[in-house]
Amino acid sequence: MKAIQCVEWGPPGRLVLSDVPVPEPASGEVRVKVEAAGVNFPDALIVQKKYQVQPPLPFTPGTEVAGVIDAVGPEVTLRRTGDRVVAFVGLGGFAEYVCAPAAKTVPLPPVIPTDVAAAFTLTYATSHHALFACGRLKEGETLAVMGAGGGVGLAAVELGKIAGARVLALASSEDKLAAARARGADVAINYSQGDLRDAIKAATDGRGADVIYDPVGGRYTEAAIRSLAWHGRLLIVGFADGTIPQIPSNLLLIKEASAVGVFWGEFARRDPQANAAMLKELYGWLAEGRLQPHVSQRYALADAPRALEALLERRVVGKLVIAPGT
Repeated sequence: MKAIQCVEWGPPGRLVLSDVPVPEPASGEVRVKVEAAGVNFPDALIVQKKYQVQPPLPFTPGTEVAGVIDAVGPEVTLRRTGDRVVAFVGLGGFAEYVCAPAAKTVPLPPVIPTDVAAAFTLTYATSHHALFACGRLKEGETLAVMGAGGGVGLAAVELGKIAGARVLALASSEDKLAAARARGADVAINYSQGDLRDAIKAATDGRGADVIYDPVGGRYTEAAIRSLAWHGRLLIVGFADGTIPQIPSNLLLIKEASAVGVFWGEFARRDPQANAAMLKELYGWLAEGRLQPHVSQRYALADAPRALEALLERRVVGKLVIAPGT
């Protein structure tokens, strides 16, 4: 089969398209014929040796896929061949086939296209875990979403509206803000044009935001902390700006505010039952049409490096997917 492989650490341009053996499912696993694979920021980091996980070389990146089960391993009773599923695999998704634990697959309702499903799990699970478990977002509170035009950002906008919050969408371009408005954002702020803190202050009548969702980091994090309301919560989701910021703890002290780390993958590992309940809720909302993942572009498997480069350069609105069959 064809697979994208990382054979040396470095930028996505060093990835290669290789012929590798079709994997065989082990006990408790299923094999998925990949119809679509989501492109996520950790995929771009891991090939550069910049992620928390550093697998041995060579390896195939790709964290989430959607497709059809074509083989099952021993002791699998939960799934069967022919089932349409979404699978969170961690590694191996940028390939024609991938194996995954049956317990980490989710049945895919017929009404949900595979490319939409492949763009769903990581971004929406991260944002759900961030807002509800880590941020304790309540109805009537103000949520400011940084990077609101990206995959996790748009997910946070939609989930914030489901929670009953007033949502401020913060992004760096007008097309990203337009996507956030289309998903219910109450206020749109371009933080590349003017002072972020002043904009949030104006949008909240000087009170600040109760929860700030920050997948951007870098030079924007201090301004975000200064924009928190009394007892506000800063959710540290990632560092798309490229720099891990140093947080001035005195700014948290004077507002009795909190900075909370968000690591959905580790939460899912430590509490699989709670994670399964969360995913059930999310996929229910997706099937009902209450959530609408935004897939802005589809790439062939050989073009996976281009997709990762676009993500790193922050040129992406919503999500990208890779379709091995094209």
